[in-house]
Amino acid sequence: MNDRRQAKRVVNRRVFLRSGIIFSGAALAGARLPGAGEKEKEEGEIPVGPPEDLMREHGVLKRVLLIYGEALGRLYAKRDLPPDALADAARIIRSFVEDYHEKLEEEFLFPRFEKANQLVDLVKVLRMQHQAGRRVTDITLRLANLQSLKNDSERAQLINSIQQFIHMYNPHEAREDTVLFPAFRKIVSLHEFDSLGEDFEKKEDELFGEDGFEKVVDKVAGIEKRLGIYDLAQFTPKP
Repeated sequence: MNDRRQAKRVVNRRVFLRSGIIFSGAALAGARLPGAGEKEKEEGEIPVGPPEDLMREHGVLKRVLLIYGEALGRLYAKRDLPPDALADAARIIRSFVEDYHEKLEEEFLFPRFEKANQLVDLVKVLRMQHQAGRRVTDITLRLANLQSLKNDSERAQLINSIQQFIHMYNPHEAREDTVLFPAFRKIVSLHEFDSLGEDFEKKEDELFGEDGFEKVVDKVAGIEKRLGIYDLAQFTPKP
């Protein structure tokens, strides 16, 4: 099991004596105080849970949005754009974001918010945007090829599809990160929260194999290198 998965499954707990003395790790390993289990449960903290995992996946989405932005700038300026780089980026959106990440939200998060009658209006909009995003990605996948880039009408459609995707997903992911995901902790128990982390890991392994996230990040980095936007330093303002 890799370090990331171990970190997700480790629960850090601290147990204090009523007198205020803190046991050392060795002492805690050797004995359990009456009521210690209850205290541990109350003070247990999961370093990385389902919302944090989803936010990390939003990092992949954000990097693809930057790739889309670069592609859009080249299309506007009629500069060279490798169509396979754009197609590969759209395929990551389809396989990792839409068919995996968003499915997790739709299967595990949205129904729980609706059942708890919390953020229902937000969830409704987010679900509608998922559906709209898939329609837009269909267009991008269909037109991300050399033939379409040479056709003025299809080129204009491609530009529009990329614009629409960026315009929707920047606020979409920001709202999830700042409103939906933080609120999720409040509507599930610690046990359920931890179990969902396990479910997310199993699903990721099924679809992408072990270290699937890292593999996707490597693919994104490869596209960035092909477009010359991988070096982070280039985005730093000059003095």
